[in-house]
Amino acid sequence: MMRARLSLIVAVLIAALALPAAAMAQGERQAQAQPTPAILVADKVFLEGKTRLIAEGNVEALQDGTRIKASRIAYDRETDRLTIDGPVTITQGEDRLVLADSAEMDAGFRNGLLRGARMVLNQQVQLAAYQLNRVNGRYSQLYKTAVTSCRVCNANEPPLWQIRARKVIHDQVERQLYFEDAQVRVMDVPIFYLPRLRLPDPTLDRATGFLIPSLKGNSRLGTGIRIPYFIKLGDHRDLTVAPFISGNTRTLDLRYRQAFRRGRIEFEGAVSNDTIFPNSRAYLFGRGQFDLKRDFKLGFGLELVSDKSYLIDYGYSDKDRLRSDITLSRVRRDEYMSGALVHYHSLRVGEDASTLPTFIGDFAYERRFFPSALGGELRFSGGAHTHFRYSTLPTDGPDTDTIVDGRDVTRLGVEATWRRNWTLAGGIRARVLAGFAADRFITADDATRPRHAARITPMAAVTLRWPWQKITPTGATHVIEPVVQFGWTGGKRLSVANDESTRVEFDEGNLLSLSRFPAPDRRERGAVTAYGLNWSRVAPGGWQSDLTLGQVTRARADNAFSPTSGLRGTTSDLLVAGQVKSAQGLSLTGRALFDARLDLSKGEARAGYQTPRLALGASYVWLGPDAFEDRPNTVSEWSLDGLYRLGRHWSSRANVRYDVVSNKTAEAGVGLIYRNECVEIDLSLSRRFTSSVILTPSTDFSFTVGIKGFSANGTDKSYTRKCRN
Repeated sequence: MMRARLSLIVAVLIAALALPAAAMAQGERQAQAQPTPAILVADKVFLEGKTRLIAEGNVEALQDGTRIKASRIAYDRETDRLTIDGPVTITQGEDRLVLADSAEMDAGFRNGLLRGARMVLNQQVQLAAYQLNRVNGRYSQLYKTAVTSCRVCNANEPPLWQIRARKVIHDQVERQLYFEDAQVRVMDVPIFYLPRLRLPDPTLDRATGFLIPSLKGNSRLGTGIRIPYFIKLGDHRDLTVAPFISGNTRTLDLRYRQAFRRGRIEFEGAVSNDTIFPNSRAYLFGRGQFDLKRDFKLGFGLELVSDKSYLIDYGYSDKDRLRSDITLSRVRRDEYMSGALVHYHSLRVGEDASTLPTFIGDFAYERRFFPSALGGELRFSGGAHTHFRYSTLPTDGPDTDTIVDGRDVTRLGVEATWRRNWTLAGGIRARVLAGFAADRFITADDATRPRHAARITPMAAVTLRWPWQKITPTGATHVIEPVVQFGWTGGKRLSVANDESTRVEFDEGNLLSLSRFPAPDRRERGAVTAYGLNWSRVAPGGWQSDLTLGQVTRARADNAFSPTSGLRGTTSDLLVAGQVKSAQGLSLTGRALFDARLDLSKGEARAGYQTPRLALGASYVWLGPDAFEDRPNTVSEWSLDGLYRLGRHWSSRANVRYDVVSNKTAEAGVGLIYRNECVEIDLSLSRRFTSSVILTPSTDFSFTVGIKGFSANGTDKSYTRKCRN
């Protein structure tokens, strides 16, 4: 209450002292906006003479977002100056803090002199100076300055790194730091000298300048340095140029980004001249997304490369097929629409691009209605698909597959279904589905198939679910749901090529589907019964588990399914899928198919464990040989990866991929990271053991030292060093 009264008295005294001066200057300032009045709070305030106002004891002054704390402030009306005795603390918003021993400033806090000053930007970068001059409320000029983002615990111990400069200017508007006669020191040992240096302050998101360089090495490319340079082309676009120079290559990496009001684009690529390939090498990847009117979205992707091994040689990507596309789509509550034009380019050895579907066009439309007369839901869908091969050969060529080299296919289709749900006695949930599909195919450059084929396919299904729930005395909730579906699909299979449904996955997502083929060029026919059991458990302690068992039986076997799909016979393989999660960071996920003898026919599993210090992951996949899926041999592979935080600042990581069939390691890598509040050091080593016609085993290493603090990104406080008492 006493401080509140003093602040009111001070405000009146300031107004009385400033009134004569304001009256004399009224004619000069009438066209200018009046500054916000200053507020002064102190334990004791008194007048000294007629022109000096003095505040002592826990003094705080506030004007236009600037807050000053000091032990004593004296204001002289004649000079319009403030004399401030320290310790002085000046705060401007959340990003700027200045500490000083003493200061002299004008009444608007825009110009002044601070002695023994230390400025802290965004709670990261510290600038300690013998003297700081404040100019026009925008510039801070610091003399004999030491700059660092490292935590300084003892004035007698130098920080891990610092920049010493004769003069540093901080532009508060442009948010830039300008150094004159700068000297970079590590543990107070001079490393190099720069007559001029510019760095962004940590509150700036984007600024032109060098990014963190890295030392990289490859057993084929040699050891070199990569120095990225970021160019700000405006508020909404930028370009990053990163030359990489080693003994065996000269490479220039490029990345361009631009944001629009309703979308964005990004392109990245590189150009290389090396000793591996006789000609220049390059790649270009691009992507973009735009929001159009009436809820439409336009997207595109671009993937180009000069030769088959360039992406893997330089570690840009492990893709073996490149996809470029343009897509237009719209998603609403009761409507879906999508159209795409896609181009594929294969990098696989032995694949002839002229016999692969190179250009693909897709269109899909779906709409649902809720008629009150019928009840339930009416769903209408339509689609069109076409794929084109460069080859015009109407028969199979001398390659190893059985696909007609020049076959081009166009497919048109519509589908209409009605579905409705009921709740029966005892809580049984029933669902009825009825409808039809009409498909038409046009095949060209294939002597083994008719040019035109069409058929109408009726379909119907009844699904019954009976969910049971139980809550145990410990609070765990169990839900068990047996389910069965009786389905029928009429008609006979058309004599059309299987170009789209070559890979079929039997899982819990399509257990109750009338057709488990991924595309309408194949449909399941006849009577089919699917049955299964879902069980889930949720415990108060965070444990959660799910289990699904399922199987499909049909009147006639369908040989259109591949042998390892689990769906080929009259009775499918047994599907087992489950998941376990805990609040302590453990997660287990698995899916498998077992034949009638309970032998594994296909399986995959993933395990993970994560704590604040440890993250482990392991995955396993097993696929049997299947000529239908172009897999002549068994695939059995382990993948392991992990990250362990050794201490406050040190972390390690490792990964390995092991091929069980060949009894060889495919890939392996290790890494070591040191990180604190002001520096990050990353050392990694990896080895690829696989080889082919275009690939040879290679070893890569990377060494990066990054200075932290001059970034708008937040810092993980758990890595900050602590000072000893």
